[in-house]
Amino acid sequence: MTDGTSVFIKICGLKTAQDVAVAVAAGADAVGFVFAPGSPRTVDAATARELVAGVPDGVLTVGVFRGQPVDEVRRFAEESGVRAVQLHGEEGPEDFAALRAEGRTLLRATARHVERCGEYGEDLLLIDAPDPGSGKPWNWGSAEFTAPAGRWLLAGGLTPENVGEALSVTGAWGVDVSSGVERERGVKSPQLIRAFITAARGEA
Repeated sequence: MTDGTSVFIKICGLKTAQDVAVAVAAGADAVGFVFAPGSPRTVDAATARELVAGVPDGVLTVGVFRGQPVDEVRRFAEESGVRAVQLHGEEGPEDFAALRAEGRTLLRATARHVERCGEYGEDLLLIDAPDPGSGKPWNWGSAEFTAPAGRWLLAGGLTPENVGEALSVTGAWGVDVSSGVERERGVKSPQLIRAFITAARGEA
């Protein structure tokens, strides 16, 4: 089981300066900006650059992509200034290798069973629900669930109410949340962001 005080927490899908400020002040380790098209949380590179500018060096800024060409990922990352890239699609090891040269932290998101972090060259592994961003939980409490080895984040249907149990059951190194801290789809709640971080760290 992960020590609650050392749990790595990523708040994803941020769109406003207030969202970012609240997440950082509450103790988030990473903040995510969605560049994948078709999401109510999608931002453009210029907006993300303004938001990234207010994030201290100790907090990881992550650009989230889904099934986009490597050249597009690279362009958005450069224009926005994010320090990490999260790929959530059918990207292979060659895509991670192509992005490695930029020196950014690489996250691999998948809903499939993975034995260990780093199989594709990623720095962090994110285990998500089959329908990412929907807020629908998945059966992480199933007896068939086997935690990957290494540094991995649990995502998918997490909320302030269930994140403590999820960490206890899975032993995840970290957690990632987006819809679970929203008051409506695509709109973050400062109160829920704070409550989630407090619950994940076992401070409630």
